[in-house]
Amino acid sequence: MEKRFEISLLFDFYGELLTEKQRDVMDLYFNNDLSLSEIAEINNTSRQATHDTIKTCEKVLLVYEEKLKLLNKDHKLKETLKNIILELDNLQIDIKDEKMHQLIYDIKAQISENI
Repeated sequence: MEKRFEISLLFDFYGELLTEKQRDVMDLYFNNDLSLSEIAEINNTSRQATHDTIKTCEKVLLVYEEKLKLLNKDHKLKETLKNIILELDNLQIDIKDEKMHQLIYDIKAQISENI
């Protein structure tokens, strides 16, 4: 996984654990795609201070993931749910009872909404 993309995902999971200032800088950098210079100007700091904040946050987010593994668990859960949908597809093909067919369809729809 590309590092920038991974950090962006980790920020989605753990961003609330950062300070407000850190969240603001990370949001501007990863979600608004601003340059270090633009962020520094907005925050009235140096480009180097902005860079240091982002690097510190990246390290902190990686530590959170190493300890809590929420991103990894989310990925595994989504894969499991996709596999369940595939199994339900196979089951649905063999079901002739219309009520059971509809029930399987409804279950698949509920799972799909949460992936």
